[in-house]
Amino acid sequence: MTKKKPARKKLRKTSPPKAARRAARATDPLVAPVKGAERRNIGHVQLEVGRAGEARVKRMIYPAGFRWSKDMKPVVGTDLCMHAHVGFLARGEIHIEYVDGCVGDHRAPQIVSIDPGHDGWVVGKEPVVLIEFDFEGDTVKRLGMPEKHGH
Repeated sequence: MTKKKPARKKLRKTSPPKAARRAARATDPLVAPVKGAERRNIGHVQLEVGRAGEARVKRMIYPAGFRWSKDMKPVVGTDLCMHAHVGFLARGEIHIEYVDGCVGDHRAPQIVSIDPGHDGWVVGKEPVVLIEFDFEGDTVKRLGMPEKHGH
């Protein structure tokens, strides 16, 4: 007579739930929280700011449908955006218009330099991610940019 071995129970590996695994895979470092940065939302724009020497490094996420004259003008109180923008467009597409009729289209990946005195908006259904460098109120002078757009 042969002895029967007792049935073995299958051990299940313990792992995070499916939703947690999916979320971990879906984390996009381009839009994940920036360690050590100050975070705030202004006019529907998600802004994270960190210091690097005398400069600031900013990551701005503009949602699909964003337009400066619609979303920021009521917050800022000027007719046009009077900031200079210098940086790297990492995702999405933006359209820029100046009061003199000049236009500019920027599509990621692209280095951008946008003079003060513009309106701008997100093109398409994808949010825009812009990594920007500035010197607060001294950006134009320190980067050798014009005070406002001109020819």
